[in-house]
Amino acid sequence: MSPDRATISAYLTILSGSAGRLIISLVYFLIVANTLTLGEFGLFATASSTGLILSRLLAFGFVSPVYRVATVKPRLLGAYLAGFGGLAVLSLPLIAAVAALAYVALFRERLDLLPFALVIMAEVLGWRLVEVVAIINNGLRRFRQSALLVIIGSSLRTLAAVAFYGLGHASLETWVWAYLGTTILSAVIALTLFLPPLRLRFVRALYPRRMADAVFAGAADVVFYVQSELDKLLMLALAGERTAGLYAIAMRVIDLTAMPVRSFNQMLVQKIMKDRGLGGGWRRKMLVELAIALVSIGGLVAIVILLMPFPRALGRNVSEAAYLFLPMLAVPAFRNLVEYHAELLYARERTGSRITLLCAITALKAALIAWVMLRFGQDEAWAPWFNAVFGAVYLLSATVTYRLLGRAR
Repeated sequence: MSPDRATISAYLTILSGSAGRLIISLVYFLIVANTLTLGEFGLFATASSTGLILSRLLAFGFVSPVYRVATVKPRLLGAYLAGFGGLAVLSLPLIAAVAALAYVALFRERLDLLPFALVIMAEVLGWRLVEVVAIINNGLRRFRQSALLVIIGSSLRTLAAVAFYGLGHASLETWVWAYLGTTILSAVIALTLFLPPLRLRFVRALYPRRMADAVFAGAADVVFYVQSELDKLLMLALAGERTAGLYAIAMRVIDLTAMPVRSFNQMLVQKIMKDRGLGGGWRRKMLVELAIALVSIGGLVAIVILLMPFPRALGRNVSEAAYLFLPMLAVPAFRNLVEYHAELLYARERTGSRITLLCAITALKAALIAWVMLRFGQDEAWAPWFNAVFGAVYLLSATVTYRLLGRAR
């Protein structure tokens, strides 16, 4: 098989996993979003976003060296994975401390501590470990195993959602227990059935040399997810649970459009790591960005078209949030392109620059969203302004990213 065909085959394998996950995740999302009240879904989505950010602190970012070793030196994987396990345990007090601060700042008056803690545990000790095993399999080019693992994990959560709906006790306090149980079960399956055969061994000499890279990559990952999830946190703080729930539904629908893009990003990062760069001039770069934008917007347009003749096709709560889809039509393109830029900098090992850029993006996004919500939040006219918010973030990201990559040549 020629390299080009091999690359296409690998991408289609990853994409098939993403397509399977897309269908399953859509069913899961529709059940949970329409079973909980809008306020409860807003709290759950925001707590889950907080857990997603905190999960990037696990092992102080040592996932990055593990992935690089799986990609270029798989014989060292056992040593690096053992180091990841030890560092994961050491990082738990830090994660707990930051979670406590987040709870006091955002959730204390809105959500009991126990449901919040269970969601954080599910994200940090459950789904993050599933992601790590999937990342390792992708690094080893075991794309089928990675795709199957993600589908299994998503299926278990969907089954939990179906059971939750069937029980008829549709409260957030009940749902978080089911969510925790299925994510922990997914992590157990991942660790026992989807890791390649390897011998775990501590090699202390390896870890200090990689910790700087791990901490920088982990910090970049945390900042990336802060800027990615910050809008949901700000909507809860500035607009309350119900508006946060509507916005979380809209952004979850938008997020589903990113799955094909993320499959492409995985292949691109591996290619850049192996080839030490990505060929092509400005015309190729523009075509890639245009393709990402069209795929992203096309997914949201398809949902808008579906809802025109069948406004309740996706459920009661989703139909209430549907008025946001068309005014925010450009948001998925800008959002996915910013994620693409971050992956380009990661692949070129521009970690320090990536952190600086993401901090600037976070500050810009926070300032613009706060201004929009304080100025237009009362009359529900804020949605179209989010195109300008994400557009400004994209322009900053694109300008800095391509300038940095141009210097790196």
